[in-house]
Amino acid sequence: MLAPIAYGLAVVLALLVTFIGARFLISPRPAAAGYGVPAKPDGDAAYLEIKGLRDLTFGILGLALIAFADAQAAGWYMLVVAIAPLGDTLIVLRHGGTKAVAFGIHFATAVAVLISAALLFAV
Repeated sequence: MLAPIAYGLAVVLALLVTFIGARFLISPRPAAAGYGVPAKPDGDAAYLEIKGLRDLTFGILGLALIAFADAQAAGWYMLVVAIAPLGDTLIVLRHGGTKAVAFGIHFATAVAVLISAALLFAV
């Protein structure tokens, strides 16, 4: 019973990160506003696209590990990837974003990713 929950959560999180990455590549400025730190109108969109590519890559890698590797490998992936939303929490706080976004989106995501890792290790 634990395996479907562990894999289901991991797939949902990987798909979410893939979607976020694609959004940053397709619509970087609106995606930045949703991230919690709006982009400056005259700023360089390349940095937003870098974030998009990072997230897209994380998401696709996660889906590949879930599909082709064992639960332990997917668990280690989730454990390592949790660094990104933890870092995002600090970035939003340091750059004028709200605590609600920093903790309600980014920190909550990190917690969900860590729970996913724990579930995958338990399978």
